Amino acid sequence: MKSRLFLVLFIFHFSVGSYAQETKFYQDIAIIHGNAEGLPQGNIDHISIINNTPLATTSSGQFEWKGATWSSNNIASKSVAPPSFKGLPENSGMVLSWATYGNTTYVGCENGLYVKTGKNKWQQELPYDENYSWALKEVAALTVDSYNRLWFGSKEGIGRLDKGNWKLFTGKEGVPYNHFTTAASGPNGKVWFGTENGAFRVENNNFFYRSNRRWLPDNYVNDIAVDMEGTAWIATKNGIAQIISMEMTYAEKATHFTKQVEDRHNRMGFICQNHLSEQFNINTSQLAISDNDGQYTAMYGAAQAFRYTLTKDPEARELANRSFYALKWLVDITYEPGFPARVIIPVDWHEPVNEQYNREYNRRNQAKDPFWKDIFPRFPLSDDGNYRWKCDTSSDELAGHYFYYGIYHDLIAKTNEEKEAVKQVVADITDHLIRHGFKLVDYDKKPTRWGSFDPDYFNSIWGWDQRGLNAMMMLSFLNVASHVTGDPIYEEVAEKLREEENYDIYAMHAKEFFPPENAVPWDNNLGLMSLYGLINYEQDPERLLMYRIALENAWLHISKQKNAFWDGLYGAMAGFFTHKVDEGFFKPEELFIENPLFAKATIDRYYKSSLDTRYMTETLQRIPMDLIGYDMDNTHRLDIQLDPTPGQATDMGWGNDTYALPIDERGHVRLDRDAFVLHDNEGNGYAEHEGTFYLLPYYLAAYHKLIEP
Repeated sequence: MKSRLFLVLFIFHFSVGSYAQETKFYQDIAIIHGNAEGLPQGNIDHISIINNTPLATTSSGQFEWKGATWSSNNIASKSVAPPSFKGLPENSGMVLSWATYGNTTYVGCENGLYVKTGKNKWQQELPYDENYSWALKEVAALTVDSYNRLWFGSKEGIGRLDKGNWKLFTGKEGVPYNHFTTAASGPNGKVWFGTENGAFRVENNNFFYRSNRRWLPDNYVNDIAVDMEGTAWIATKNGIAQIISMEMTYAEKATHFTKQVEDRHNRMGFICQNHLSEQFNINTSQLAISDNDGQYTAMYGAAQAFRYTLTKDPEARELANRSFYALKWLVDITYEPGFPARVIIPVDWHEPVNEQYNREYNRRNQAKDPFWKDIFPRFPLSDDGNYRWKCDTSSDELAGHYFYYGIYHDLIAKTNEEKEAVKQVVADITDHLIRHGFKLVDYDKKPTRWGSFDPDYFNSIWGWDQRGLNAMMMLSFLNVASHVTGDPIYEEVAEKLREEENYDIYAMHAKEFFPPENAVPWDNNLGLMSLYGLINYEQDPERLLMYRIALENAWLHISKQKNAFWDGLYGAMAGFFTHKVDEGFFKPEELFIENPLFAKATIDRYYKSSLDTRYMTETLQRIPMDLIGYDMDNTHRLDIQLDPTPGQATDMGWGNDTYALPIDERGHVRLDRDAFVLHDNEGNGYAEHEGTFYLLPYYLAAYHKLIEP
């Protein structure tokens, strides 16, 4: 239950100690109230705050909030007729809202906003500012805020009257929806509006849209009341939402998500999603498996490695080590030396995996993808008979392994045992790739579906679009191997691929971004995670200039996604390049001598990072504490623009500022998805995602000094 989530957070917030020197922000948290909390099923007509206690009115009577449950006060509900406003013009239509402001009365009607000027005398208000002039319709919301400003909500948008001057807002300024039902004021000038499709808060001219089941039990809002602490109580057609804005720090949020991962997303040291047997109820979670346990474990391990370097917390080192040895186990368990499994599960796993992934399963997939690998069993037994491991490993897994192995080697491996272990596993995987002609080769002695890094594949009609990404990844793997093992053989192999097969040239276009069907969002993870090892460990100044161009090309396409992980990786590598320039690593007159202008021009152009950290901090602060996957539909919003790119899928777009909508208003929380998808669903309430998607970008950004922690 969400109420239990809040209680855990409440206790945690006041027991972890002071973070006075750290950045503080306000985190919105929603608690859904329904039948289980004592409310009658269905519509909540009205909500009010009496002596700072919420009181809900329903057709079954009134219910008072007792701090943990709702209790009937045995008072029957009564329909209350609206006040009579004599003298309104005949054409004003039905009265929809009213408020007292400036010692007079304002009334919102179907056909206008009217202000009382005397006994039975009314004047139509025609709001205008420097941008708009309106004759209002459907003025269904009126309220006066704590700064004594009048607000209205109408078909045209919303308006604010302050000392005789109007300020008007439409979708262009951020109003998400305009079929208003109610409005309410809270502390510090904040105002809430209810609509037929969600609610939103206005705060310092910024808009926070709260809709769909992440925030509300039903999108039709009947009424809103705000208590003295600023908590909004939102009455809907199917229960009440309690939305709390809680002050916290990045570190407190990280503590919450580390606990969440350890409690509900740790399967034998592997980090995974989970399944909820009861919709929206995290207490019914059951550990799941995916194709990418290795990558997700590597990302969690990297987060803990950065955390340990920043804090020296022994728990972080323990978790970083556990993650490393889990990854190494994926490699050690398979039949083919150096081949990493996707997943390891106990032999008594509750799902009949080999029955699910049988020959018929393979045939169905081959009907859609002729290159689908027909291998059975897809989960072979381990040599000791105690486990099963999933085969047909892809480039996603390798990107995660190598990303973490370099970080683990640099930040965590201190003992001889740890250093030798990481050297061995890196050598094993890299030798496997070299031995098999730059392919991942499965236990059937055939390449996996998505594990080809060889020139023949790149120069085929089937692999040309993977050429830039996979060539860059292969060079990155070799750079990591050279750095971790110290063996010169890996640089020799890389040099051969560069000189004979142009892998470094291919790598300059490390990410496909057109046509849209080729712009696979999770390839951004693969690309940037692999560029991290390629750039950080590159020793040649000419190649580093080439890879810096590749980084910019890869990042510009996704720079407006508000993805804190991608932003953090880009910022870290761009900062590394700046540092190399500052320390005199580049001698422009000695580089690319056939074009004496190129090196200096490249250094000048890319010396400064293009990162605007505002969007990274926004995402870190607004990643929801509740990582259940909800269906989130933003296609109806007034504050969006549809993506006009030729060939683009429908329902793709962004906010009027040309950036993605905030992460707590989108349908995905995993930072490996396309943030421009306007209607998305990550499990429809039957899956909870792991907190790694906060932990890694936070600790990465803090380690590389991209944010103030």
